[in-house]
Amino acid sequence: MNSSNSDNKKIVGVDRSSARLSAVQALYEIDMTGVSADPVLLEFLKDRWKFHSELTKDDQENCPHIATPNYNLLTKIIRGVSAKQNEIDQIIRPSLSDEWTIERLEVILRAILRAGTFELITFAKVPAKVIINEYVNVARAFFDDNKPSLVNGVLDKISRVVRNAEMKNLSD
Repeated sequence: MNSSNSDNKKIVGVDRSSARLSAVQALYEIDMTGVSADPVLLEFLKDRWKFHSELTKDDQENCPHIATPNYNLLTKIIRGVSAKQNEIDQIIRPSLSDEWTIERLEVILRAILRAGTFELITFAKVPAKVIINEYVNVARAFFDDNKPSLVNGVLDKISRVVRNAEMKNLSD
């Protein structure tokens, strides 16, 4: 029974990680095309992940690395970032170095920082370090250079502002 509990926790973690990765892809698409959040979200939910449910059980067992995203989290991130983008950008700006502006960031990097910042300001029950680590991992999916370190540094700075008490307790 304990192993099934731990298996369930792993599955929950994987579907949340998949939701974050998918959310960043959707935010990238929104930024690049100018299409609003809901049509992009609908396309992700209806078309991009439909194939997974159509796989046979054998195919699903042979492709365990394909994780269906947590649709609730995916929806919250995409709609939340879209609704609060200006507020989120104002939070990100002071955490960037002088030579960087939010507009100068690569679109995918901007999407990662916006999604991570949204989670930091919205999901207080999720530890900041977990959110930061998740988005560093998302950055690693797209970048081989120093961008994951940049994501770590920026989200860490943001967390020290928006979650001051939590981060202070970690450093004590």
